[in-house]
Amino acid sequence: MNLYANIAFIPISEIQYSVLEAGKNMRIGFAVHIAPQMGFDYEHAKRVTLRAEKLGYDLVTIGDHLFLDEQSEERNCMEAWTLASALAAVTSKIRIGTLVTCNSFRHPGILAKIAATVDIISNGRTLLGIGAGWKKLEYDAYGIPFPSVSERMDQLEEAVQIIKLLWTKPKATFTGKHYKIKDALCAPKPVQKPHPPILVGGHGKKRTLRIVAEHANMCNITFQVGPELDELLEALQRHCKTVRRDYNSIDKSFFAYCYITENEQKTESHLIEISKRSGRTVSELKADMPGIWIGTPETVRDRCQYLISKGFTSFQIRFLFDKECEMSELFARQVIPKLS
Repeated sequence: MNLYANIAFIPISEIQYSVLEAGKNMRIGFAVHIAPQMGFDYEHAKRVTLRAEKLGYDLVTIGDHLFLDEQSEERNCMEAWTLASALAAVTSKIRIGTLVTCNSFRHPGILAKIAATVDIISNGRTLLGIGAGWKKLEYDAYGIPFPSVSERMDQLEEAVQIIKLLWTKPKATFTGKHYKIKDALCAPKPVQKPHPPILVGGHGKKRTLRIVAEHANMCNITFQVGPELDELLEALQRHCKTVRRDYNSIDKSFFAYCYITENEQKTESHLIEISKRSGRTVSELKADMPGIWIGTPETVRDRCQYLISKGFTSFQIRFLFDKECEMSELFARQVIPKLS
C-alpha cells in the first residue's frame, strides 16, 4: 500500500522507483519536515511548505512540541495542528501531517475532531502521525502527567481506536482503562474514506510495532540502521503474522536529518561547523550516517537506496533549519530522480 497513491498531482519525477517488496513496483513518497521548536515563524513555515509543493514533494510533516529547551524564552514554537490548518488552507496538492503528534497533549476525542477539521480544510490531504510522547521536560513545564512508558503505550492504543471510531461511526462509544467516550459525534467526517491515514511513530518492538500492525496504515522509524533496523522490521513482520495483517500493506517511513551540500568541500566545512556547535567530533558525526545524512547528493542517494532495499516506501526529511528551501530543492533535483 502506498498512502500517497491517490494524490492527483504530478510527483517530483514520473519514475516509478523500484522497491523489492512482494515483487512489485511502488513509488517512493518524500516529505519535508518542519520542526516548529527550532524557531519557525508562520511566514517561514509557509515558504518551506509552498516550495515543497512546487517541487513536487508528497507531504509536509510538522513536529508536535511545546518548546525546544530551557533556554527557549525567545524561540518560537508554533502549535502543530493550528499550523497544519493554516498550511492546509494555502496549499492545494501537498499532504499536511504530523510527525508525530503527542497523544498526551490532547484527549483523543478532541484530536479526532481537530484532524477531521484539517482534512476538511485540505480537501482530503491530512495524515495523522501519532506517538505515545517522550519529552518529560514539556510535560513537567505544562503540568501534564507523565506516566510510565507502559501506561503511555496503553493510552496510545486506546486513543487510536477512539479516533478511528469517531471518524467512521455515526456515534462512537468506547470504554477503556484511560479513556471513555459515549455516543460521541464527529461531524463533519473527514473527506478521506474510510479515514485519513494513521502513522504510528516509535521503535518499541513489543508494543509500538504491534499497535502499527493492528491499527495503523504506516509506521515511522527514526535514525535506526544496521542490525537494529533489521530487528525492528522483523518484529513488525512477526506482529503482522500474529494479527494476520499483510506486512506489505504497511507503509514503512524513515525519518532522517539531512544536511545536503553541493560538493565534498562544502560538506567538510559544514561538518566542522556542526562539530563546533554540538561538541562532537567530525568522525562521530560521520559515524551516525546513514541515520543522519550529511554529504553530497551522491552520498545521500546511497542512504536512500540502502533503505529502499530494506522495503522503505516513504522518507521524512528534516533539512537544516533556515536552509530548508535550498536543501529541499537540491534534494529534489539531484537525489530523487536518480534513485533506481
